[in-house]
Amino acid sequence: MQIKDLKNLLLGSTPDTEDPSSELKQQDSLPAIPDDALIIVPMRGTVLFPQNVSPLVIGRKPSIAAVQQAVRSEKPIGLIMQLLDKNEEPDPDDLHKVGTIAEILRYITAPDGAHHIVCQGTQRFRVKEFLPDYPFLVARIERYEEPELSSQDVEARVITLKQKALEMLAQTRQAPDELVNAVRSIASPAMLADLIASYLISKPAEKQEILALFDIQERIDKILELLNYQIEVLKLSNKISEQTQETMGQQQREFVLREQMKAIQKELGEEDGHAAEIEEISKAISAAKMPEDVEKQARKELGRLQHMPDASGEYSMIRTYLDWLTELPWSVASTTAIDITKARETLNEDHYGLEKIKQRILEFLAVRKLNPNGKSPILCFVGPPGVGKTSLGRSIARATGREFVRASLGGLHDEAEVRGHRRTYIGALPGNIIQSIRKAGTNNPIFMLDEMDKIGSGGFHGDPSSALLEVLDPEQNSTFRDNYLAVAFDLSHVMFIGTANVLDNIPAPLRDRMEVIELTGYTSDEKLQIAKRYLVHRQLESNGLSPEQCTISDSAILAIIQDYTREAGCRNLEREIGSVFRHVAMRIAEGISVNEQIDAEQLHGILGPKKFDSEVAMRTSAPGVATGLAWTPVGGDILFIEAARVPGNGKLILTGQLGDVMKESAQAALSLVKSRAHELGLDPENFEKNDIHVHVPAGAIPKDGPSAGVAMFIALFSAFSERTVHSDVAMTGEISLRGLVLPVGGIKEKVIAAARAGIKTVMLPARNRRDFEEIPEAVRNRLQFIWLEKVDDALKIAVEE
Repeated sequence: MQIKDLKNLLLGSTPDTEDPSSELKQQDSLPAIPDDALIIVPMRGTVLFPQNVSPLVIGRKPSIAAVQQAVRSEKPIGLIMQLLDKNEEPDPDDLHKVGTIAEILRYITAPDGAHHIVCQGTQRFRVKEFLPDYPFLVARIERYEEPELSSQDVEARVITLKQKALEMLAQTRQAPDELVNAVRSIASPAMLADLIASYLISKPAEKQEILALFDIQERIDKILELLNYQIEVLKLSNKISEQTQETMGQQQREFVLREQMKAIQKELGEEDGHAAEIEEISKAISAAKMPEDVEKQARKELGRLQHMPDASGEYSMIRTYLDWLTELPWSVASTTAIDITKARETLNEDHYGLEKIKQRILEFLAVRKLNPNGKSPILCFVGPPGVGKTSLGRSIARATGREFVRASLGGLHDEAEVRGHRRTYIGALPGNIIQSIRKAGTNNPIFMLDEMDKIGSGGFHGDPSSALLEVLDPEQNSTFRDNYLAVAFDLSHVMFIGTANVLDNIPAPLRDRMEVIELTGYTSDEKLQIAKRYLVHRQLESNGLSPEQCTISDSAILAIIQDYTREAGCRNLEREIGSVFRHVAMRIAEGISVNEQIDAEQLHGILGPKKFDSEVAMRTSAPGVATGLAWTPVGGDILFIEAARVPGNGKLILTGQLGDVMKESAQAALSLVKSRAHELGLDPENFEKNDIHVHVPAGAIPKDGPSAGVAMFIALFSAFSERTVHSDVAMTGEISLRGLVLPVGGIKEKVIAAARAGIKTVMLPARNRRDFEEIPEAVRNRLQFIWLEKVDDALKIAVEE
């Protein structure tokens, strides 16, 4: 396309330069403008490219004078864009350095006094310096002549540029055909690039950046980069527009169809289902007997629902929310009269032993009977698995005549599982607390929160343990607020009972709000009674047997307790009894037997070899072995400490997956033995000529805790003195470097484990006498207790002469 054709495209006709109006005045006093200089006209937010024609409005007096002088002298002007549009009187420093030389085609003064020019860009220029003593901007310039380039790189870029420009024009609505034809027909790379930059690049800053690129390849690459971005924006915009139109069209269609359906129902005389549903919900709100503020919220949502189409997505959300509000037991409570005598009988029927726990429950019932409106306590049962924590909660519910609900907190990591999700989320529901209350159907159930020591750590989902603080605080839970309901629900009448295996793993703020009751475990005699009273009957019924078809002797039950299930609770005991009964059920089903009597001698053929043998005597038959006592989350256990000396240079070797605390205990015990070598009758040179190896068997199991100091001291002394430790003596306690025996925890569990393992004498720290009453009487009567003030007291009893 020729330059003249471009003028026709933009102006509609071939313009001739008109003479300026009569207001142009001679300025003979101005110094002559050099040949290599040019009158500069600043422009705001406008960039003119070479070979392009554009109308401009001239408003500032210096610019008007500059244009008039250029017209009078029949010279071109230089158009340069300002750095900042808001600058009304730009200085040379306020302008870009690259601009366009333009010929003025027309100068027009409008009737309102405005000045207009139509100009055509000819070529690029760069400012070298500005000249003083002119009433307008004049600058020496360096003109840039577009070279005639013909290379494969340039031709390839030209083809790509045309394709992208045409693609963008296709995405643009109402693109002029003349511009499309111009892009297709122009062959000059420079002219094509400037045309596309002028009409398809929208931001003035980007246009100026393209104008300042003198190298044609760099110029085309920059235009391609900007076109690619704008094409993607246009595609996305068109896609969004089409989707919006489709959605609006579908909604309008559904609205028309619904209106037609209403008209048809009205003509047929059919009842309006929507109105009937609203009336049903309104009656449910009245029947729920909600608090005043909750009912006000429910009526407000019902009003919104009434004016909403059935097919609307929000309709189902509001309907579900109202269902939750109306189905919660706002005013429904268990009103069974409390009978302390009956409650005591119920607890004794369901559980053997646990006298202190039963006493605490009866105290709660007595207080509740005298003060029905009082706040319920928050109890927490802590103990090993299988000691009856959950079943005790069910017994409390039966004794109090309340409903029982349970929620497991193991692995809970999201605050929303406690407080619920906000209704703004799709699929939102209340939290586990409100869901369980709805399931219970009363506002004062027994609510058991299982596995409180296994709550997950808080992350970006929030901290669930912090969310439970409000639930378990009697001073706050009367106004518990679930995120889904967004109204307060009174939890003060609920009796919450927590369970945990380990107290230390419960977050401290939660532990502070609960009354902790420890269930430490059962002795063999207690397990025998539990099995006879509960487990045997339950397993007979589970395996389809009657008491006439199968009986099991006390000796067989005791053999299972001692030889197959060493545990604090009774869970594995019940499993092993179930295994015995399944064996009997198979024989009866096959017709081999009609009834069976199970004795201890038959257990080997049914359950296999014994899983636990008394190995205390075998392990302590050699010097350097001592029997310690340990506490674990599943109850107490015996722990063997083995010490040996081997030729070396006095190095201490520790094996058996010992934690940092036990490693420190071993080091302290060795230091104590070395420091008292002369008192103990040991040769100090043996410590320098030998390495000391301390090993705790079962090395695959991690071990740690501050209770093995005494046992390690005795084992080390036995190894160096070559005197054997008594096989029926077990010990626990931490030591200091002065030889003092320090108190430890878990005394009851450790002593029960010692009795279970056949130990006769137990050595305990003297400062643990306060825990003596916690030990079951049956266990106390079977053991001899030695109270240790110093390690010397242990040497007198534990080591053979």
